[in-house]
Amino acid sequence: MLYEINEKAIKLQNQGKKITKLNIGDPDLATPSEIVEAAYVALKKGRTKYASAFGEQTLREKLGSIHGVSADNIVITPGSKWGIFSTMYLMLKNGGNVVIPTPYWTAYGLTALNLGAEARLLKTDLNSNWRVDLEALEELIDNKTRLIILNNPSNPTSKVMDEKVVDVIVKIAHENNIMILSDEVYSKISFVDTKSILDYDSDNILVTGFSKMFTMTGWRIGYVIANEKLISKIGKLNQITFSNVPVFIQDAALVALDIEEKLTSEIREIYFNRAKMASQILSEAKLEFSKPDAPFYVFPRVKGLDSEKFALDLLDDGVAVAPGTSFGDYREHFRISLTAPDNDLREALLQICKAVSN
Repeated sequence: MLYEINEKAIKLQNQGKKITKLNIGDPDLATPSEIVEAAYVALKKGRTKYASAFGEQTLREKLGSIHGVSADNIVITPGSKWGIFSTMYLMLKNGGNVVIPTPYWTAYGLTALNLGAEARLLKTDLNSNWRVDLEALEELIDNKTRLIILNNPSNPTSKVMDEKVVDVIVKIAHENNIMILSDEVYSKISFVDTKSILDYDSDNILVTGFSKMFTMTGWRIGYVIANEKLISKIGKLNQITFSNVPVFIQDAALVALDIEEKLTSEIREIYFNRAKMASQILSEAKLEFSKPDAPFYVFPRVKGLDSEKFALDLLDDGVAVAPGTSFGDYREHFRISLTAPDNDLREALLQICKAVSN
């Protein structure tokens, strides 16, 4: 339904209807000019040839220095989505199951389904502020569990996991010889401190990218940090699929890292103010939700709501949101992406509140 809503929104836009798209996490902010210029310069220099499937050494070394790992523990991917897919493919292609707390990003479950692997979903809820039940987690694990996926901060709730909870999850995974794939694509623009999976000594996997913190969604560049054996396998998979991330994009990403601190600070402030505005408007309308800890989402609940019907009907009012069923068993929830200019966002939020009250 997530993709169906998006396609319908695009169709309506092509017909000339104004749609405020709050259904996907695609920042409305432009890619910074320094990054665009770096790509342009690289193109003029002829940086358009085949290259290493593992990524440019300079970029891997720069990322290694940032994360405190060797360049050999890093592989560059076309977005974090490919990093997640390739990791799941390599670890689940021969069977087994993966444990995923919900609500969850749609691609996790769809990837498991397409690989013929079992996705064991661990439901969390608003009443507990989306806290993972550790006993329930242990009950889902067996000798066929190959992977636990964490998304911290979370899409769609924008909540950061409690550090003590993460500590126990890592301990449980280690005791059962299970790796954790931690999707941390929102962590560097989080409003609060977020503990990375790399802060632990155990053998785990971090996947992240440049899309969100550098507003480079369409550039398609991300990376995986893991042990050398898994990185080697992902690199070989890259070789027989897309070959390599375009070098001029990697050159632009290298420049992006030089302005990371300044840029992420600016982005964080913009989305913090939007989250504050959204929280105020939604609270006044008596919607239930958890206060966002990070960009870009709010995940309200309305008792008795059919969010799929609500999302489709709301398109007629010029606003696109994502139904909660796209993220698990959450029919009474819907996800709002705070990825529109402030004035458009305010108007859309007021329209959402009006539609809920009707």
